[in-house]
Amino acid sequence: MSNEQTEQTEQTAALSWEELTAAIKWDAQGLVPAIVQDAASKDVLMLAYVNEESLKLTLESGETWFWSRSRSELWHKGATSGHKQKVRSLKYDCDGDTLLIQVDQTGPACHTGQYSCFYNNVPLQGQSAAAAADASPNDRFAMLSRLESVIAQRDAERPEGAYTTYLFEKGIDKILKKVGEETAEVIIAAKNRDNDELRYESSDLIFHLMVLLREAKLPLDDVMRELDRRHNSKK
Repeated sequence: MSNEQTEQTEQTAALSWEELTAAIKWDAQGLVPAIVQDAASKDVLMLAYVNEESLKLTLESGETWFWSRSRSELWHKGATSGHKQKVRSLKYDCDGDTLLIQVDQTGPACHTGQYSCFYNNVPLQGQSAAAAADASPNDRFAMLSRLESVIAQRDAERPEGAYTTYLFEKGIDKILKKVGEETAEVIIAAKNRDNDELRYESSDLIFHLMVLLREAKLPLDDVMRELDRRHNSKK
């Protein structure tokens, strides 16, 4: 985190309740939209509305509270379904008219049972539906971002018969066992000087390691930042 980002975070944390509510531009109904994002995978999960009371409850409880416009009542996300959202960070934008809440999501965020409410893909002109569903940054590590998102989705939805579902339901000991097994397979492949085998086993190891990171609620971004910190410290 840069010095500027650290200073901004400290300033936000130091705001009093009166200063915070004054900084937010509430609409005519006393509401402000809140974008909810998975803190680990960075997937956008949902959009809901917050009033002063639900914002206060969110800050006090550490879990998301919203205002239901259709029911005209407070709404504690996951109170009925158990799919609660533990708040990791809360920010407002430069205009103060939108909140961004990063959370640890338990189960699906969407009432349909989907991991995210944003699962309807709209193909752009000249783009196939399959391409729209698989749209991602055009870089050599884009697959890691897609894999992190898919693993997060499997964790939330737990589709029957999926191998990732099996790992999450068996728990940390099974995941660690697989990480250990795949590490040994990578060592054997490297020792055998078999690059085809090494490529295959390395893919298995990366997959299981990312499942472990998801189980631990540790974002891949945090690992990247640690690598960056080590690189910069050696300059």
